[in-house]
Amino acid sequence: MKIISSREVLKTKLFTVAEEIAHDPDGFEIHRLIVRHPGSAVMMAVDEQERILLVKQFRLPAEDYLWELPAGRLDPDESSLEAAKRELREETGYEANKWMQLTSFWPSPGYVGEKMTLFLAQDLTAGAQAPMEDERIEVGWFSKEDVGRMIREGQIRDGKTMIGYYSYVSRQP
Repeated sequence: MKIISSREVLKTKLFTVAEEIAHDPDGFEIHRLIVRHPGSAVMMAVDEQERILLVKQFRLPAEDYLWELPAGRLDPDESSLEAAKRELREETGYEANKWMQLTSFWPSPGYVGEKMTLFLAQDLTAGAQAPMEDERIEVGWFSKEDVGRMIREGQIRDGKTMIGYYSYVSRQP
């Protein structure tokens, strides 16, 4: 596929929306409105007791409070790891001395051009939260078993958190 036309329809400080047309060598054509996003970092922070750090905040599109892994958008010229370190500190107050990339994924590739990179953060040090002015974030520690139960019972409904949990536990002996 080759993009033959792209027109910006909307630009915000978080993303842009583009109307795009693509062709393959046989002439097959795709027309889409695409949400273009710089990407996000997701943090699976795990302490020495193997508890998982989750944040709870109101998500306007979901019209509800959700427990989820901390995550945030990449700033211009910022790597995924740099964003992960910044966002973990801002949203939770924690800093990690040990980082490992678990996976990268496209949460909704049908119309959103956002790539999320998931990191395991360990060897944690507590500090003060510094959320954005439009964020109110509750922080909580949960055992692996509790997070698994919360997913099974529908108490965790956030896709990145499910992917993070299963990526993490699948690596456990």
